[in-house]
Amino acid sequence: MIRLKMGEIMVDEHVKHLTEASFEKEIKEGVVLVDFYADWCGPCRMQAPVLEKVAKEIKGKAMIAKLDVDSAQRVASSFQVTSIPTLILFKKGKEVGRIVGLKDADALKQFILAQA
Repeated sequence: MIRLKMGEIMVDEHVKHLTEASFEKEIKEGVVLVDFYADWCGPCRMQAPVLEKVAKEIKGKAMIAKLDVDSAQRVASSFQVTSIPTLILFKKGKEVGRIVGLKDADALKQFILAQA
């Protein structure tokens, strides 16, 4: 896994980092799994390398993105995210599935590809 440091944000090579401003635009096309996370969340940090692995394996079929709930509280609230990590799967901008908690790579891949 390659991580590039941009200011204070660690950016994964295959996982796109979203903001409140970019969220709607990024989820409206295709299949997108959004990881609602926080930097201080231990389980979220454990999920990160799994997401990077899956993102690499499904490249071209779906996108995996991350949204920091602390800096995007409006979006997290609008999707009623109360526990993290919460992974929401979008297809053409509509929620089609949701997972709360840690999942392994195979489970995530199956979850995503069922909609791709």
